[in-house]
Amino acid sequence: MTSRSDGTDSESYARELARRALAEDGPNDITSDIVSARGVKAAGLLEFRSGGVLAGLSYAAAVIAECDLEVEWEVSEGAAVSPKRTIGTITGDLADILRAERPMLNLLQRACGIATATRTFVATVVGTGCRILHTRKTAPGLRQLDIDSVLAGGGQQHRLGLHDAVLVKDNHWHVLADRGSDLEIALEDARSRGVTGLYVEVESLDQVKAACKAGATRLLIDNQPPETVVGWGAIARDSRPGIEIEASGGITLDNVRSYAEAGADYVSVGALTHSVVAADLALEIREGGAYETSMTDVSS
Repeated sequence: MTSRSDGTDSESYARELARRALAEDGPNDITSDIVSARGVKAAGLLEFRSGGVLAGLSYAAAVIAECDLEVEWEVSEGAAVSPKRTIGTITGDLADILRAERPMLNLLQRACGIATATRTFVATVVGTGCRILHTRKTAPGLRQLDIDSVLAGGGQQHRLGLHDAVLVKDNHWHVLADRGSDLEIALEDARSRGVTGLYVEVESLDQVKAACKAGATRLLIDNQPPETVVGWGAIARDSRPGIEIEASGGITLDNVRSYAEAGADYVSVGALTHSVVAADLALEIREGGAYETSMTDVSS
């Protein structure tokens, strides 16, 4: 897991998320009560039906632990898993397995979907040196899960929030202009506060030159064609050697390699997290070696 800025360690965050997810189902499981599931020892086999990149194991494990269950994983985080493979076995009381089932699968489905999509983008730019980044377009309350899933898929970390790097965007440019302020002064203020990531979004060649003069460490070239990335990148690197170039906006699997070959050091892809397609995982319950049934699918 990545480090968190609020003082909460990653394990505590996963436990907190697990508790919130379980609390959404209320104080008791009336269905398990009426079918007398309590006190029955069982095992649940986790099957990765669709296959893909495995992610979210620490979050699933936190749900499992909160329900007083045990799990034995057969596959590691970040591994590519073939369809219909069993990835782990959960053991304990049947009622507790049924309680853990949906929250655990919800987290795994999202995490694996993000990781699988990320791995596809990473594979598409292999050999170019370009790295795939997440954005802040994450599900509210699930940012750490989303970021960890991108990392499991082979992507890299962008800023975690508003606190850990400067990112001057179009609205900030307007504020500077309205107040008669200067980008160079603003970035010097950030440096005096110990901020080292000084990213500036640029929409014109004049902004490219101003950002380089002000000491930006990275240019974010947003919603521009690869040809513009080539030209602006060359000008920026000539003016400020070592500056990083990030492309963003409208990035798809069809065009991401073009941006990488245009010289982008990074490509940030919001769709990794804001348009994730959930992976298909399921839990099959086995009680006493005789009872076996598929208990859930991605739509239930």
